[in-house]
Amino acid sequence: MGAWVSSTLSGKVQFLPLRSVNWRGRSGRCYALSPLRLADFSLSDGELYLLALGNHVLWAGSAHDVVSDVTSRARFRLALDCADRAFWVGAGSDEVQRLTTIWDLEGAEPIQSVAAA
Repeated sequence: MGAWVSSTLSGKVQFLPLRSVNWRGRSGRCYALSPLRLADFSLSDGELYLLALGNHVLWAGSAHDVVSDVTSRARFRLALDCADRAFWVGAGSDEVQRLTTIWDLEGAEPIQSVAAA
């Protein structure tokens, strides 16, 4: 396990002082993602995260995925090198929900705000 995986970050997830941003998954479900400081980014057990470059999802998953799945680990390492933003998604209540959420987020895109005409 490399230095980029941590079970906690001083016991707490450190959020940026920004409000959540809305992304729409490939299923159409909306997610309120909480921005994290990429420079301080680390994984906490039981939590889901998303790494992105602009509007493109590079990786979505959890610490468990990075440790137990070779493909997810490779994508995570590449995403850390390329990403310009990180988000905390939340905690999955069970394995099926976690995997479904990851699948949905891998095809997600930010929801553009609608401007008044």
